[in-house]
Amino acid sequence: MQYNIRGKNIPVTDALRDHVEKKLSRLDRYFEEPLNAEATVTLSVTRNRQSVEVTIPLTGLMLRAEDRNDDMYAAVDLVVDKLERQIRKHKTKLNRKFRQEGSIKSLFKDETDNSAVSVAVDEDEALEVVRTKKFTLKPMDVEEAILQMNLIGHTFFMFANVDTQEVNVVYKRGDGKYGLIEQG
Repeated sequence: MQYNIRGKNIPVTDALRDHVEKKLSRLDRYFEEPLNAEATVTLSVTRNRQSVEVTIPLTGLMLRAEDRNDDMYAAVDLVVDKLERQIRKHKTKLNRKFRQEGSIKSLFKDETDNSAVSVAVDEDEALEVVRTKKFTLKPMDVEEAILQMNLIGHTFFMFANVDTQEVNVVYKRGDGKYGLIEQG
């Protein structure tokens, strides 16, 4: 795995860089093949609070975690622990489910187009789309979609429902439960 480590309001020292790389390399043991991904690590300090955010894009899924602590090294340790919990929680179930159909890596293809699109609402106001994502939806059931949503840390997830063959959206409700939006 390659590392892109940057600091906001904090210099990234060699000791800090070594600590981040050493801790993140622990994640390699959860994968059959060495990760061919670039981990983006953002270290920042805001109001004397140390923050670490890690994003690891893999083919078909996104690992992401962030944590804050008074100590930067402790924050790095906590983020790696969160990533390990995410992987352990979902990897066994996901691999079991997709063993017959192929690898989890073939779940969906992500293509991004960063061109901006402006939509005129009236003469005084315009809504602007600043990012467009296109991806191929692989059929899955609602439970799998919820697992994927939680794995990437989002509050909603769009998927092709294997039962209805239609596009659905699962989302996390304010009460901690889940909702499903179906095509009507």
